[in-house]
Amino acid sequence: MKVAVVKETRSGETRVALVPQGVKQLLKKGLEVCVEPGAGLTAGVADDEYRSAGATVADSRSAALADAGLVLHVNSPDAELVGGLKPGTVLVSFLNPLGDAALMKGLAAGRITGVSMEMVPRITRAQSMDALSSQATVAGYKAVLMAADHLPRFLPMFTTAAGTIRPAKALVLGAGVAGLQAIATARRLGAVVEAFDVRPAVKEQVESLGAKFLEAAETVTAEGEGGYARELSEDQHRKELELIAGSISGADIVITTAQIPGRPAPLLVTDEMLATMKPGSVIVDLASESGGNCSATRRGETVVAHGVTVLGPVNLSASIPVHASQMYSKNIVTLVEEFVDEGGQLKLDFDNDVVGPATVTHDGEIRHERVRAAVDGAGA
Repeated sequence: MKVAVVKETRSGETRVALVPQGVKQLLKKGLEVCVEPGAGLTAGVADDEYRSAGATVADSRSAALADAGLVLHVNSPDAELVGGLKPGTVLVSFLNPLGDAALMKGLAAGRITGVSMEMVPRITRAQSMDALSSQATVAGYKAVLMAADHLPRFLPMFTTAAGTIRPAKALVLGAGVAGLQAIATARRLGAVVEAFDVRPAVKEQVESLGAKFLEAAETVTAEGEGGYARELSEDQHRKELELIAGSISGADIVITTAQIPGRPAPLLVTDEMLATMKPGSVIVDLASESGGNCSATRRGETVVAHGVTVLGPVNLSASIPVHASQMYSKNIVTLVEEFVDEGGQLKLDFDNDVVGPATVTHDGEIRHERVRAAVDGAGA
């Protein structure tokens, strides 16, 4: 079976779905790999490196896609790419299945089997396939570097002949993968770190990284399916905001990471909180693409509100494309190995505890119940 890897077309995207090491792994499975010219250049991979790994570099995108049974991609495909896939093709990519009803309908109408990287279940044996986590690691790391770059002061403590400079204080809201990496990075840079999450189970992880876990007198908890946060009740959300407000005024940098799958990001930093922060403080909102955790966040923009610099970066993983691509390639290859046999033949087993949940469209239907409900709701 032929595997096609095409160049990403999303503005600002620099990652590639498959690196040469991944090519070698797929060849061992009996697959043929064909790459669009220049697909990996922005991720530091030249066409000759693909050739050396055993892939064929096609003359064009259409040539790469011709007769491909499996297409590997990073971002949700545009209409042109979907239209260029033959019925029965398996597309493995981030697909935004809970937010892009038109794409889900398009894949089903084209009889494309859509395997969504977002829907890989968070179970122990699927950790090596969890692209949400691998890319969140990149984003959490880069968010702190961005904050440090915009902050008009040092992060670590300095003892100098001119006196002692106290370390900066960082507050991380949301202790998922991105949040934990932000905590670790801020600590490595010498900041004093506090963190909050509505899932009490992460307290031990936060403290193991040397940060203080914020706790209310009355616990605010909201752990949902698969270890993700779920939406809080109105009363719980009020208590959450009170807890954050009590800490944010002393923070020099704030990293917000809180997101709820398929829902707008919760508001965690209000305009009233911004007014209490020190001028020159910095907020990096990693939830900007789903509405933002801060009232002042503007998707893809940097704004100043009450003297606080608020950054709303998008697709932050693409800012470190070499390692982001290496990690994503490992995720996607490990997932593909779940439904391709040793002879390179496709064997989709929907009883497989990874393949079943990750496959959102197949044989002309939206087969994932939760995705189907989201699509139906979008059409209501």
